[in-house]
Amino acid sequence: MAERSFKTEVQHLRKGEGEEFAGEGILAITKALLENGVGYVGGYQGSPISHLMDVLSDAQDVLEELGVHFESSASEATAAAMLAASVHYPIRGAVTFKSTVGTNVASDALANLASGGVTGGALVIVGEDYGEGSSIMQERSHAFAMKSQIWLLDPRPNLPSIVKSVGDGFRLSEQSNTPVMLQVRIRSCHLRGSFTAADNVAPAMTVGDALEAPSRDVNRIVLPPASFLHEQEKIEKRIPAAKKFIADEKLNELFGDATGKVGIILQGGMYNGVIRALQRLGLAGMSGQTDIPLYVLNVVYPLVEDEVLAFAEGKDAVLIVEEGYPDFLEQNIRAILHKAGKTVQVDGKGDARFPAAGELTGAIMYDAISGFLRDHGRDLLPAIGRAPNRPPALRDDRLDRNVPARPPGFCVGCPERPIFAATKLVQDDLGEHQIASDIGCHLFSINAPFNIGGTTMGYGLGPASNSAFNVKGASKRSIAFIGDGGFWHNGLTSSIGNAVYNDNDGVIVIVDNFYTSATGGQDLLSSRANSNNRNTQNPISKAVEGIGAKWVRQIDRTYDVGLMRDTLHEALTTRETGPKVIIASSECMLNRQRREKPAKRKALDEGKRMLRTRFGVDEDVCTGDHSCIRLSGCPSLSVKDLDDPLRDDPVAAIDANCVGCGNCGEVADAAVLCPSFYQADLVQNPSRFDIFFSRMRQAVIGFLQSRRQARRLSFSSEASS
Repeated sequence: MAERSFKTEVQHLRKGEGEEFAGEGILAITKALLENGVGYVGGYQGSPISHLMDVLSDAQDVLEELGVHFESSASEATAAAMLAASVHYPIRGAVTFKSTVGTNVASDALANLASGGVTGGALVIVGEDYGEGSSIMQERSHAFAMKSQIWLLDPRPNLPSIVKSVGDGFRLSEQSNTPVMLQVRIRSCHLRGSFTAADNVAPAMTVGDALEAPSRDVNRIVLPPASFLHEQEKIEKRIPAAKKFIADEKLNELFGDATGKVGIILQGGMYNGVIRALQRLGLAGMSGQTDIPLYVLNVVYPLVEDEVLAFAEGKDAVLIVEEGYPDFLEQNIRAILHKAGKTVQVDGKGDARFPAAGELTGAIMYDAISGFLRDHGRDLLPAIGRAPNRPPALRDDRLDRNVPARPPGFCVGCPERPIFAATKLVQDDLGEHQIASDIGCHLFSINAPFNIGGTTMGYGLGPASNSAFNVKGASKRSIAFIGDGGFWHNGLTSSIGNAVYNDNDGVIVIVDNFYTSATGGQDLLSSRANSNNRNTQNPISKAVEGIGAKWVRQIDRTYDVGLMRDTLHEALTTRETGPKVIIASSECMLNRQRREKPAKRKALDEGKRMLRTRFGVDEDVCTGDHSCIRLSGCPSLSVKDLDDPLRDDPVAAIDANCVGCGNCGEVADAAVLCPSFYQADLVQNPSRFDIFFSRMRQAVIGFLQSRRQARRLSFSSEASS
């Protein structure tokens, strides 16, 4: 169950020649794949391309009509290996995953694919998750493309350019027998626009056709002696073929008067930021016409030397706009100009222009381009040429001064929060432990209020990163957390299997929330719901036991903080050796709400009786020490001030965002905190019996309240007399 359905939007994928196609970037990419005769598609979800996988899944009917095979891959490595279908057969294939982390996982398959080369077009669509909106280490896909000689496209961020780049990528791959990466940034994935559609094209050869008539080219297999010749083929044939195709087909673009004395060379993905800065400087129009020559690199690797030299000819200075570090483009361009004996001034990173690392925001882009033009094109900026540079503090510290820091945390009602509350309670009893984290929602435990976990070495590698702490006879055991998504991605063998094989005595907690929740709530092998086109409901416990783990505990309600605490305590103190595996299962609250809310709304509209549980805090009982907040951290659990002059400290309070999970009360009970939490059941569309009992309760309560009030008045009058 993905976080968003595209069932309605995918019907537009059937649009044909001349029709206008409107929608998000991910829909446009899917349409482009179908227009270019793709034969098979695979991938692994991850921001910012998770929705691309969701679109493909929802478009299953459209794909089947064309004979296109699609599947959600178990990992990025699985997806990359899928491109083997294009090695020996003239079939166009595409896979997609999340930028550098996905490319790292897929590296073995990609390196072999790039070594032997391909016959059919092979396209790797990577969601380039770089900059302030990123959730990963700050690296770039560019380095991997250069390392393995995989051509890298970086199209301008508009739908026509992105759609064109898909077709260009397939043709470039076929012309040079090389896989091609197409990187699309977050803004490209989710921008909206339109383009003129073409007819969908069924693949000339389907994977089914290839299966019936198998063939192979031994020279494309990575095995000596062929593997020694692959590098020579890259240098002597593939790179020249790629550069010729890029130049002949004009994949890179020129804007403005090429004879200008200054110019800008930029990544295609940076085009919108550059043109917006020039518009603000009065040097570009709203339609993109520009007074400053632009050389837009829709192909950032390999560079075409003749194009670079032609653009630099007659110019006093060029500015290179490249986001991220290292400055691969700048180094390459400087080398090209130096070898040709050109003396043109090159500005880029450093030189008080662009920062060496970090996202090129609108403010940074404006300051760098205006500064470059002050120094090298003052006649173009008569007004701004006399103006001082904007103080760096205005650029760098705006957000810090005006927006408070907001670290990521668990959602309201998240079933993972009680797991870490229980862990804190156990550590209060047994002392601090070495704890390793993993990729996924549970990684938020490193932040307040839990402050648990010290490392995260890769998806599914949490327990593996504790391998060095497998010390026999130690007084404490290590603890590692891994999610169900990471478990099926890589963790079953690399973490659990490794722990069993090496008789690791540590504790492994598998956080099972039924989905790959952090990537958008997609199904996986152990999801509890039925799936129309996937095999689900395969218990994690069976896989763990099947690989050799002996001490295994299954908890089916993580909100039972007491049970979680006691199970963890047992795992850390038992005399049994070998890995202790706890599978802590409860459905992701976001997905549960997505599933239940429509059904509840429908039931209410039909007049059916509905019971809604809410929780609150009795402010007369609450002591105001806020221990419940420090052990829960739920966003719906806050504080409020009282009007009582005798109570200075604010008390705990539960706001309207509460989803009724009950974790706050469970934590208070397990930690023996104050009994101030209460549960209230709200009845909507009440039955006659509900109304009768409600009136009876109100009558009894009213009677008791009136008696109490009468006694108070009587006591008051006696005291005054």
